[in-house]
Amino acid sequence: MTLPPLLPWKEIHARLPEIFPEGSANREHSIWEIAAKTIFVMLYVGAVEGKGAWLRPDQVTRMTDAQAALTSADDRAAWVPVSMKSSKGLNIPDRWYAVNTRESIRDDTIRYALLQNGAVIDRPVATTSSAGRYALQAEFAELFSPDLNEATFIAKAAAWREKHLNAGALARIAIVRKGAAAGGTYELVTFPNGETRRMATGPSADISKAVVEVFAPKFLQKPGVITLSESGNKVVARDDELAKAIGLTIPADKSLPDIVLVDLGPAHPLLVFVEVVHTDGPVNDARKTALLQIAEGAGFAPQHVAFVTAYLDRASATFRKTVSSLAWGSYAWFASEPESLMVFSGKPLQIEGG
Repeated sequence: MTLPPLLPWKEIHARLPEIFPEGSANREHSIWEIAAKTIFVMLYVGAVEGKGAWLRPDQVTRMTDAQAALTSADDRAAWVPVSMKSSKGLNIPDRWYAVNTRESIRDDTIRYALLQNGAVIDRPVATTSSAGRYALQAEFAELFSPDLNEATFIAKAAAWREKHLNAGALARIAIVRKGAAAGGTYELVTFPNGETRRMATGPSADISKAVVEVFAPKFLQKPGVITLSESGNKVVARDDELAKAIGLTIPADKSLPDIVLVDLGPAHPLLVFVEVVHTDGPVNDARKTALLQIAEGAGFAPQHVAFVTAYLDRASATFRKTVSSLAWGSYAWFASEPESLMVFSGKPLQIEGG
């Protein structure tokens, strides 16, 4: 078997963020060091689609820096049977990972990241079998050719994504990339009634625009925008007439969230408070309590009030940082996955029994 060219794992690691940009599913585990080392070992043993070789996750744990430096075809071929030996009584000095790390390599990195993103293929193997199961998808493996210059690599990575990632994944990446990009001096936001407003550009503005133009018509029957603010509490739009019509007194202080929506479709209007989070500031318990007081002052009972924290992407560090503080009884919405809402239910689980 002809072994594929080998790129050092650190250089593999450097290429992964370009292959899996912000917005990619399970991106964290697709681009971390374990993923780079797993791909390196797959290349090292020739576990590439069509080559006939397959990786066993514990082979990754058995690699060492000393072995990785032995890159001749003979050295690589000689290591394969050694890496497949029984682990009973086996002592490998300076191994990359402990024996019990193989489950994380198999599940977090391979099954739920690289496999789901189309970068790895697998084959049926009996549970009791010691045979390898995983291999790199052929065109994905080509992205780690040492001969690629930066421009060629970027072009080939983009072509690979277009061909192998599904439409939903590509759309999510495009939305997140747009939100991360800077351009122009303002963002034009179109309200449900057809009016437009200008907002200063930036990630927060992109999320706000998505809330008004995508979230509101998707989840509300007859949406209206009462207030829309920018970072620093600069008010972009304030509809006092609409607020007066539903009995809402808009405070002059900084207590309102970034966006206040209303759904005029139900018999009793639904008031929706939305916090736009790019760095911090979700709807936590304290914030929810303060907003409920404003709503109750306008005659809105709690059942006619909703709380939403809007993010750019579910895989973002911002969401991971703030999710533990989101209030029960609130929602999280992601501009990169606009069809879905994440519900933080504060009610007991009810299961119907026979």
